[in-house]
Amino acid sequence: MSLDTPEGPATDRADERMGKVLRAGLALTSGAATREATMDQDQIYAELDRVRDDFRGLLDSATVGELRQPTNGTKWNNEQLLFHMLFGYLLVRNLRLIVWGFSRLPDSASRRFAFVLNAGTRPFHVVNYVGSLFGARVLGYARIQGLMDRVVTGLQRSLRAQSDESLARGMHFPVGWDPYFRDFMTLLEVYHYPTQHYDHHRRQLTLASARQG
Repeated sequence: MSLDTPEGPATDRADERMGKVLRAGLALTSGAATREATMDQDQIYAELDRVRDDFRGLLDSATVGELRQPTNGTKWNNEQLLFHMLFGYLLVRNLRLIVWGFSRLPDSASRRFAFVLNAGTRPFHVVNYVGSLFGARVLGYARIQGLMDRVVTGLQRSLRAQSDESLARGMHFPVGWDPYFRDFMTLLEVYHYPTQHYDHHRRQLTLASARQG
């Protein structure tokens, strides 16, 4: 919008430039705040303890009928969604090794890798969906409970073994694969990711114990 004065267009351009500066400043501030809000190693270790106990409690208290009931907002039933929640931790068990490797290469290497993976977003989601349909039924409840115990304990042990320098390294990610993937994530953020994923889907369970928690 121009002003009804000779200096109107110039004023508009100055306002536009000032707006860009302010937006850039807000973006930098927001980015800094996000980094500051990143969980530390002790908090991530503690949340892994919480998840291990919670997952066991959900399975122990659920009836077979409840496990076969539909969830809220997904195409899976409760048993299938529980397996998918476990799958996030299984994914990170392998993903941390990929991050460790790519974080020691030039930035362009992981950027290209993420680009290739993003191109395969659709088939990834198909495999992700179908795998969760049968995972719990094939393994059985006792085995997926034991698997969650082992993988979480393994991630805790691995987390404690990492140096601060290693945890601060990172790589680019395929953002189309998961809403909690960001363009660039540190190894520390990768250890936190499966619990973000877990908590998100836990709210979609229709188990009586999940509603009480």
